[in-house]
Amino acid sequence: MTQNAIEIAGLQKTYRGGRNEPEKHALKGVDLSIPAGSIFGLLGPNGAGKSTMINIMAGLVTKTAGSVRIWGFDQDENPRQSRAAIGVMPQELNLDPFFTPRAALEVQAGLYGVPKSQRQSDEILAMVGLSDKAEAYARTLSGGMRRRLLLGKALVHHPQILVLDEPTAGVDIELRQMLWANIRKLNAERGMTIILTTHYLEEAEEMCDEIAIINHGEMVARDSTANLLGQIDSKCMVIDPVETPVRLPELAGVDVAQRDSGALALTYQAGATSAEDVLRAVRDAGIAIADVKTEQADLEDVFLKLTKSS
Repeated sequence: MTQNAIEIAGLQKTYRGGRNEPEKHALKGVDLSIPAGSIFGLLGPNGAGKSTMINIMAGLVTKTAGSVRIWGFDQDENPRQSRAAIGVMPQELNLDPFFTPRAALEVQAGLYGVPKSQRQSDEILAMVGLSDKAEAYARTLSGGMRRRLLLGKALVHHPQILVLDEPTAGVDIELRQMLWANIRKLNAERGMTIILTTHYLEEAEEMCDEIAIINHGEMVARDSTANLLGQIDSKCMVIDPVETPVRLPELAGVDVAQRDSGALALTYQAGATSAEDVLRAVRDAGIAIADVKTEQADLEDVFLKLTKSS
């Protein structure tokens, strides 16, 4: 096993403009290393360059400049080995409607040169919950089942790295939980490196060891999930008053909002204001406290802060 599953240096991608349109710089010299065996989140708003980067890693898009190493193989020097090391579950449901799930997996394995003796189509179908649909035409499958089949296709050649591009977009809670369980199993039992792009920030917060945030083709942050959350100094104290307050607390640097439940949400910067100062302001406003709790910042706060500042 290599120390890093992915090593990207100075990666650039420029798309030519039309007759009256300028060039589009989708990636602007991105540097990124992803540790082997990790679950890594790649986040960014639409048009940030995430899909371009994934397609370059998968060998589907030609880069303009820079270097990409997949599982130790330089993409330019060893294109076949680098492609064999990575499996991609795309966001688009690109399936042949007249293939059955079993046939789709067999064809995909054949394209990767997997000998019949080493194919595990039935095992993969069982893992993604499609054993009972093995001989059904893909056109008869529900959207969730098709997404499961895409995951199966990404696994047929036994890749060391699995890229999931918005795997749970538009799926129900049951399928999302099944996908999460399979991701954790592949990572824990096979040591597979998982790269996840998602719009569901709570999903990245729950699943990922490390996260990189890309915006306008540039890397604006890369750190452990815990450290990224630690960048936000904002805290929120939620007060349940005994009675509806006559007046709201007033304190410089503290935003006060009354929620539909009647609770008071007091947001403040922990570095500038102490919790005791906030409680004192509540008492000074003549508010008797029935209950109090604090809420920490989540990944959405970090994401908005970093993409806005960039």
